[in-house]
Amino acid sequence: MKISVKAGALEQEKTELLVVNLFEERLPAVENRLDKALQGFLRKVREKGDFKGESKQTLLLYPQGGVGAERVLLVGLGKMRELDREKLRAGSAAAVRRAKDIGVKSFTLAVPGTSRRDLPLDEKLWALVEGALLSNYQLTEYRTEELDKIKDVQEVKFLVERSQDLAAAQRGARRGETISEAVNWTRTLANYPGNKATPTFLAQEARKLAKEERLDCRILDRAEMEKLGMGALLAVAQGSQQPPKFIILEYKPSGRIRGRYAVVGKGITFDSGGISIKPSKSMEEMKYDMSGAAATMGLARVAARLKLPFHLIFLAPATENLPSGAAVKPGDVVRSLSGKTVEIINTDAEGRLILADALAYVQRYKPDGIIDMATLTGAVVVALGSHATGMLGNNDALKGKIRRAGEESGERVWELPLWKEYYEAIKSSIADVKNVGDGKAGTIAGAAFLGKFVGDVPWVHLDIAGTAWNETGNGWMGKGSTGVGVRLLTRFLLNEMGKKK
Repeated sequence: MKISVKAGALEQEKTELLVVNLFEERLPAVENRLDKALQGFLRKVREKGDFKGESKQTLLLYPQGGVGAERVLLVGLGKMRELDREKLRAGSAAAVRRAKDIGVKSFTLAVPGTSRRDLPLDEKLWALVEGALLSNYQLTEYRTEELDKIKDVQEVKFLVERSQDLAAAQRGARRGETISEAVNWTRTLANYPGNKATPTFLAQEARKLAKEERLDCRILDRAEMEKLGMGALLAVAQGSQQPPKFIILEYKPSGRIRGRYAVVGKGITFDSGGISIKPSKSMEEMKYDMSGAAATMGLARVAARLKLPFHLIFLAPATENLPSGAAVKPGDVVRSLSGKTVEIINTDAEGRLILADALAYVQRYKPDGIIDMATLTGAVVVALGSHATGMLGNNDALKGKIRRAGEESGERVWELPLWKEYYEAIKSSIADVKNVGDGKAGTIAGAAFLGKFVGDVPWVHLDIAGTAWNETGNGWMGKGSTGVGVRLLTRFLLNEMGKKK
């Protein structure tokens, strides 16, 4: 999708479709002018209740002259005082969906104003562009039939009224475009089936990314992992014929370094559960078990393109988790990279095993903070559903920054406790630690296990099992991978550099 920004009067804009965002409350400065151009039609649909301005409500009008547009689409943003970034994203996405429905390939969206001080203009454009690009995404490469029914919007022009606002609007649009492109790339990686998105494929994509964005890249193979002593990761990998890969991407800014952060993403490219095999229902969704790794790589892409002033280390341990005669068994004990021994009670609690070695490995970079992203537990879905990512960690300041970034990015997080009492549940009678607890507080038990391998470094664990993909297609982003984590951590890093413009 091509994104552009221009200045001009909305009633004079010549376009196949003009999108006008309106609130439940009337804005005389905008509506009176548009109503006059529409010969009183806007006032009539307001009075009759055909359009109330409620969030995501749409109404298509066919003007009889008076405006330059062939069609006008009214999109509701809800109550003016409740306007936020997420409502802007949803409104922009509603416009894209309606444009697809009527076969429009290009439209102009008038950037909404209000009668009060609200979001800065660049933030508005950032959110509007995200809504347009992320809602327009679809994976089509496996389709061979009815290709003519695949609809997408190819261009959106964002219209501001004053030419002096162009610079800020363009700045916000560029940022939204850069981030959204990385999110959609992440979604494609996660949406690919397991027979394509193997550990080897992910490693190849990491190398391509490194070449394109001038990142440092290193891929550890099985022999190198064995030499290092990554017994936890290798235990998960031993049931699969696909060789495991340990992906390392490193971004270093050209100027002064403002800090060093490590991001670790779980990369189980298909999770059957291993010997502790999962039920067959919905098992196909376990291709999404590498969503953390995909988001980690997507964040690396954003960091390079936005030229963030941080030294960033991205780790993505990647393997399948399959049953076979060679697979790890319940009751087995393995030695991890950290030297800690792990009793494996349940082979379907494998993500924490591969992350244990990754969290131990990343210590050599001496990061100021570590953030891991993982589709770790079904328990977080029970607790939070699909509306928030579970957050746990050992540092209140870092958790607070992630929480703020979640509110601003639309990828909200909700903190669960990680008190010392929870560590009791993962004590083993024959090893240093076991990989599951007693069945209670499953999300917390998973995080407690990871906490054993972090040490004193500020650390946040993000359990994205409920937010990594959309099962139903409800919501403005559509069905499939959401690319969760990319927008969240990009916003965190931008906030850290004190620059959101």
